[in-house]
Amino acid sequence: MKIGLIIKDLEAAVEQLGLRVRREKGNFRGGTCIRNDEEFLMLNRVHPPEVHLAVLADALKTMPIDTVYLRPVVRQALEDAWARNTLVDIQAEDDD
Repeated sequence: MKIGLIIKDLEAAVEQLGLRVRREKGNFRGGTCIRNDEEFLMLNRVHPPEVHLAVLADALKTMPIDTVYLRPVVRQALEDAWARNTLVDIQAEDDD
């Protein structure tokens, strides 16, 4: 499955869980934001799909994803992104 379709499925899951997704240009990585008491997830339009996947995976890490249906390939991509993020965090701690 292409990464663009995986991202669309993950965006749909985020929205089903009550968090609106916005795509904007700017000098930011992306993630959850609160503005005027509204929480939403920002994705930077200029970033590649791999970054969007990482931002979506990071947001979904704290959400009840078991309450929404994710295709097996999408769930696997999400778990792979979580594993890569954990690996990066472990390496960053070891560099100290």
